[in-house]
Amino acid sequence: MTERQWQIAQDSLLPLLKAGVAFTIPLAAISFVLGLLVAVLTALARLYGPKPLQLLAQFYVWIIRGTPLLVQLFILFFGLPKVGIILDPFPAAVIGFTISVGAYGSETVRAAILSIQRGQWEASYALGMTRWQALRRTVLPQAARVATPTMASAFISLVKDTSLAFSITVSEMFQKSQQIVSTTYEPLLLYVEVALVYLLFSSVLSFGQARLERYFDRYHVR
Repeated sequence: MTERQWQIAQDSLLPLLKAGVAFTIPLAAISFVLGLLVAVLTALARLYGPKPLQLLAQFYVWIIRGTPLLVQLFILFFGLPKVGIILDPFPAAVIGFTISVGAYGSETVRAAILSIQRGQWEASYALGMTRWQALRRTVLPQAARVATPTMASAFISLVKDTSLAFSITVSEMFQKSQQIVSTTYEPLLLYVEVALVYLLFSSVLSFGQARLERYFDRYHVR
């Protein structure tokens, strides 16, 4: 690495980190929290909802899982204005990532709920719980433990997937690297550097995932 390249790497690190903290992480966190809520509601609708609601939830999952996330973002940001719905870049990205997390996450949540033994329901009923109380107090905490590794991995993937938001002009970390490349003409250096920053974020989140799994161990029935 030449002295010039080393200086570029040093000068670009702080802007990349700032973009990551200011846009990439918040975008991923907000989208994941909202997406997790959508995932739980969709899973419950498919498992326990009336038939029309089940079919609607299945249709939603089918559409979102069957189309590319990038195309979904383009529809939200570039397509909806044609019908009078104009979204700013950040909200459009949040909506796009939320519906994606909701669709994929609902399958994880649904499988986790189904994995809980029938005896757990029966024990709850024996204690006088209603179906909703059994679900909320007994089944969902155990299902959360089962779903934690997969959903935590989904969040880590989402942090990396936020790089797609640059395509709808969100000033996240990858777009910042693109801007720096356009002035320094050092694409290899900048792309490697931004990849290392993503790796740093993912490593920290992986550590958090391990801590979260240990927290939910108290609910896990072996």
